[in-house]
Amino acid sequence: MFLKKLSLINYKNFESRNFEFDTKINCFVGSNGVGKTNILDAIYHLSFGKSYFNPITTQNIRHNEDFFVIDGEFEKNQRAEKIVCSFKRGTKKIIKRNGKIYDRLSDHIGLLPLVIISPADRDLILEGSDTRRKFMDGVISQSDKEYLQQLIKYNKVLLQRNSLLKYFTVNQTFDLGTLQVYNEQLHALGTGIFEKRQAFMEVFIPIFQEQYKEISGGMETVNLTYESKLHGNSLLELLEHNLERDRMLQYTSMGVHKDDLGFKIAEYPVKKFGSQGQQKSFLIALKFAQFHFIKEQAKTTPILLLDDIFDKLDETRVAHIVALVDNENFGQIFISDTHAERTEEVVKNIHQTYKIFKLKDEDS
Repeated sequence: MFLKKLSLINYKNFESRNFEFDTKINCFVGSNGVGKTNILDAIYHLSFGKSYFNPITTQNIRHNEDFFVIDGEFEKNQRAEKIVCSFKRGTKKIIKRNGKIYDRLSDHIGLLPLVIISPADRDLILEGSDTRRKFMDGVISQSDKEYLQQLIKYNKVLLQRNSLLKYFTVNQTFDLGTLQVYNEQLHALGTGIFEKRQAFMEVFIPIFQEQYKEISGGMETVNLTYESKLHGNSLLELLEHNLERDRMLQYTSMGVHKDDLGFKIAEYPVKKFGSQGQQKSFLIALKFAQFHFIKEQAKTTPILLLDDIFDKLDETRVAHIVALVDNENFGQIFISDTHAERTEEVVKNIHQTYKIFKLKDEDS
């Protein structure tokens, strides 16, 4: 699968811009602020129906404009796929596939498999469990539509249960029967989500460890752990045992919406004990593992976006990354970098066809 053409209108800093891409490697180079990352984000937007960097849709419109349009022409399994994502202030976002509007944006997820590696990924280490759950859910959802729908339904029931808990407090009332209905729904949906996450981790962890070994040169041992209260516990029992606590907090304190991933290096938390280089290698290994997992599950080679990853990485680790992408396991790759010479030197060593787009302030 690859992206042949991209057209942007009023997207972030671009008024109007068209690109035609190489089927293998495409590089965007230029100083900070010219829109390199915005182009990668537009490609991500076409795959996921949202920005990777700013989920507030109105803030992705160019200043002083009322709408944006992202238009992409892909080729997947020898078939043309034209995807248009558009948004106008005061209306709903629209995604069209070959001229037909999706009824549900979630139906689009998984059509165009894609993995992005960016400095923003540090949030996976530094931020709370919500960020790591979203990563795990995003990987599974790209190849399992049923899982995504389970997740959507679970979050809807969770919202209803939380609203009911608040209602009880505000109105000084309580109805155990209604609450039990929500408990049973959460239990059914949450148990299914937990089991799929468990199955995913069994497959994903060895892939991740292999990728880290390749990037680091086998210098350190790393591990991922799936942390959930559902290990050895029924969600229904957890909800019932924590009823008084939930009534006091006015929200649901137990469930798969509290799950987390543990990131370890030599059995110690990466956040506290990993150097900056080790943390970056850990994150790149996570994303490469995501790439290989999705490729195997979806039977399609995902597009790979590399946003400014050569910054802050030593030459040895860059060399390992270049060696990893210099084979037929990878398809189309998009790279952004501030140093044109460095980028060209790197891509010359990858023995694939490439295009370099040099961006300037007046391009936007």
